Amino acid sequence: MNYIKSLLAPSDHPESLGNKFRSRRFFVFENLILKNFPQGSPIRVLDVGGTAYFWKDMEFLQKYNIHITLLNLHKEEVNVHRISSMAGDATDLSGFEDGSFDLVFSNSVIEHLYTWENQKKMAKEVMRVGKKFFIQTPNKHFFIEAHYALPFIQYIPKRSAFHLLTQTKISRMQKWEPKDAQQYLDEIRLISQKDMRKLFPGAKLYKEKFLGMTKSFSAHNL
Repeated sequence: MNYIKSLLAPSDHPESLGNKFRSRRFFVFENLILKNFPQGSPIRVLDVGGTAYFWKDMEFLQKYNIHITLLNLHKEEVNVHRISSMAGDATDLSGFEDGSFDLVFSNSVIEHLYTWENQKKMAKEVMRVGKKFFIQTPNKHFFIEAHYALPFIQYIPKRSAFHLLTQTKISRMQKWEPKDAQQYLDEIRLISQKDMRKLFPGAKLYKEKFLGMTKSFSAHNL
């Protein structure tokens, strides 16, 4: 895959630039796990919005005494040892008691919650049910908007963005289906560094860099 294709490909593509960033982020995350949990100790993880293939591909399950619960709007079929799945709402984890999980993990989910109020609800719930947390989101002010692979589209009116996505092929070299474009434009509320610090007061911020600029943040207390 050449550089342009790797830049435009979705992050779940194994050769995409997004996947390379994800692997680098996971390396940082794993080092934090090693520092915070005794070797061999059981680790209960809630992954908000996660997938089984993400963990399986990272070979994480073979290294640690870990059980991962995936939480998504719809329960997903899972056939991976030590991973279970359930349906739920990131903004309302009232089915879990305080400190139910050793760690709450989430990768590029909190920006998909439509409103600032929903983002605050998710952050509050994450910190309530998780003894530790590691929550990642793209940087609102990075020059390439991560979901569309387009420069500065986050700053233009949504009507104009809808036209670009559905009437041209400049986003990932294809036209978006109108319903998919509208869904993304409705649900995505990008988060700035200032927002992230408000959502997770006192948390550390791991910043991913690209060309000297911050591409994404991960708030954590590890």
